[in-house]
Amino acid sequence: MDTSAQFDAVTNSCKSVYLKKVKDYGSSWRVLRTISIVDQLYIKAWRIRQIQEKKSQLIADSIESEFMAIVNYGLIALIQFELNDNEARMELSESEADQFYTDQLILVKALMMQKNHDYGEAWRAMSQESFVDLILTKLARIKQILANDGQTLISEGIDANLHDIINYAVFALIRMRY
Repeated sequence: MDTSAQFDAVTNSCKSVYLKKVKDYGSSWRVLRTISIVDQLYIKAWRIRQIQEKKSQLIADSIESEFMAIVNYGLIALIQFELNDNEARMELSESEADQFYTDQLILVKALMMQKNHDYGEAWRAMSQESFVDLILTKLARIKQILANDGQTLISEGIDANLHDIINYAVFALIRMRY
């Protein structure tokens, strides 16, 4: 399989989980503010790091499921930005939630393909630990951008960092599965 097909296979699994959660909970995540989603992403990445370092875990949720949650929460954050706190759009139908997810995923994949071209699939030689560390670094950057009222002087914004977080999680999942 090539990277594009592997990306699609991994993200289809993530999307399946997302859509089942939408069926169970609706779009209850629409009430989350950016910092709350960032904290959810942090919790998932930090748990993976703790398991990596301790080499044991007490809760059955797998590292794979945590990376999948990072993909999904990252896409939820991007959807939130697109909807921009639009109170009228707090409740999304299942088809709307699906379409918003798909639209953001297309953008994330396009960026991945561009970077993958330029970096020559360097991620294939990276460790799972590096993916987690890079995700945690991007989350720290997002927290600083939020502390700066969303403004940056020269750096990429929140959305670019979220794109990278999602792609690092996808890369980790590809490395785990293939």
